[in-house]
Amino acid sequence: MMKILLIGATGSIGRAVRTQLLQTTDYQLVLTSRHASTMQIDGQREVALNLDARNAAAVAQALTDVDAVFVAVSGALPAIATAVTAAMTGSKTQRLVFISSMGIYDEIPASVGAQGNLHHNPVLRPYREAADIIAASTLNYTVIRPGWFDNGSDDYEVTREGAPFGGHDVSRRAIAQLVVALLADNQLYARESIGINRPQ
Repeated sequence: MMKILLIGATGSIGRAVRTQLLQTTDYQLVLTSRHASTMQIDGQREVALNLDARNAAAVAQALTDVDAVFVAVSGALPAIATAVTAAMTGSKTQRLVFISSMGIYDEIPASVGAQGNLHHNPVLRPYREAADIIAASTLNYTVIRPGWFDNGSDDYEVTREGAPFGGHDVSRRAIAQLVVALLADNQLYARESIGINRPQ
């Protein structure tokens, strides 16, 4: 039975992934955030840990018996990417799925909204830096670049790095469905950065 470490379990994407995993798998979950101990959990399948994901030693301790790591956080993304990759490198846990953002490679075409690209939107710089840190690691990673989150249709399409982004929005549930597929298959989009959006 797989055991998954969720870093950022109390955020909107973390909650959606947690729900999807509980509903569609038998995986054990380690739920972490800065305030995870306040969460209501399923004591048969879940453990909640307060965690500062910028602390590589703390992340390494949380990796005990973990098969894969999912990260969906805001804030100090480069520091978190550095700590997570440092903790995982050399450990038995090599699968990492990390949420970044569309636009970090200037891949949004004018038809979708090119002003959302890093070239025009410096707020994306930490997302790009985090993705670059992960790509430079030896881990079996997948970076996901979602469009804007909503709760609309769960239809989605995936674009690979270098291809133009296909649409502006995507549902949280669609992201969660993709994450669960990635956690279930170590070779799916392995060592790739992929976009996810709702087809226009």
